[in-house]
Amino acid sequence: MTSLTDRKNAAISRGVGMTTQIYADRAENSEIWDKEGNRYIDFAAGIAVVNTGHRHPRVIEAVKKQLDRFTHTCHQVVPYENYVELAERLNAVLPGDFAKKTIFVTTGAEAVENAVKIARAATGRQAVVAFGGGFHGRTFMGMALTGKVVPYKVGFGAMPADVFHVPFPVELQGVSAEQSLAALKRLFAADVDPNRVAAIIIEPVQGEGGFYPVPTSFIKAIREICDQHGILLIADEVQTGFARTGKLFAMEHHGVAADLVTMAKGLGGGFPIAAVTGRAEVMDAPGPGGLGGTYAGNPMGVAAAHAVLDIIKDEKLCERAEQLGGRLKQRLAAIAEQAPEIVDIRGPGFMNAVEFNDVKTNLPSADFANRVRLIALEKGLILLTCGVHGNVIRFLAPITIQDEVFAEAMDILEASILEARA
Repeated sequence: MTSLTDRKNAAISRGVGMTTQIYADRAENSEIWDKEGNRYIDFAAGIAVVNTGHRHPRVIEAVKKQLDRFTHTCHQVVPYENYVELAERLNAVLPGDFAKKTIFVTTGAEAVENAVKIARAATGRQAVVAFGGGFHGRTFMGMALTGKVVPYKVGFGAMPADVFHVPFPVELQGVSAEQSLAALKRLFAADVDPNRVAAIIIEPVQGEGGFYPVPTSFIKAIREICDQHGILLIADEVQTGFARTGKLFAMEHHGVAADLVTMAKGLGGGFPIAAVTGRAEVMDAPGPGGLGGTYAGNPMGVAAAHAVLDIIKDEKLCERAEQLGGRLKQRLAAIAEQAPEIVDIRGPGFMNAVEFNDVKTNLPSADFANRVRLIALEKGLILLTCGVHGNVIRFLAPITIQDEVFAEAMDILEASILEARA
């Protein structure tokens, strides 16, 4: 009998990487059962998508109601009210004391692409500045903006022009906020006139790059630089959005409002939907037909997003994220007393990470991080690694995870780290 893995290898491009060989059969809240009936605790949440848990009853009910009405008209052909209402809700909750407008698309990468299009249309400029270690998608502009070559850019040829990178401030890697700002100033002096820059795009917490939070002083300085030169600030909140960091949006931690915000993942609670929300006059820069897409703002995704916003508010998931993240970091600190490989524990809310170095060389150890991941998987806990050096484990469990399941996961995590040391 041919295994599912063999069938996958024969049928699907190897470019679609897979972290595990688990084939999901069903899922509820923070747990997944595979085709063989094995149970796993999910600390990936579809990469921060099901912040509200797998199959939250209110999300499922909202989608079922929408299924009974219509599934697709293309909003650009026959519009629908819940699209308009969701835009109104996002405009109201996004940070910034100014009028806002929204568009809906389907994926995070698509949101980033459109944010750049909007910024270029609004400013009449072409250049975009991004940060080393950042991740913004696998489309060509997304790849160009992403500050990591392997595996995202390898073999795909030349990237779009007029994209520039500066180092992201990571003290652990010897880059201070002051050094990063100095690099930006050198970029403006040596490579690109700031008056040609349409936008600076930044993740408030780097995702694939290693879950490094942006320092408040740094993002405030970037806001000032943008204002000085007429540059638009794009906050990529695709992974940080919707209660993950203890706020609805991570930028709220800094008291800084971006001109444009990209979002996806947690917005749909498991259904594909993404958005760009920003200053009304900026969002109106492209002409009619310049934005959109056949599936943009799919009715099921919109219905799910309404339920997600209700759940976050009613179940106080921002507060819950802070509580869970605090417990996780406290447990990791206790484990660190027995595991000197742990060199950093970080992250706001429930967007947390632990970083490992080799104890002999004090260099980043992707090997140790991967050993922890594989041992945990054998014990029934799904973990994800990340970071430019692959030596970071990131924690993205549903914020709705049950207390008893969370406690079980913490025991597995501790056992896995200690076993990896053997």
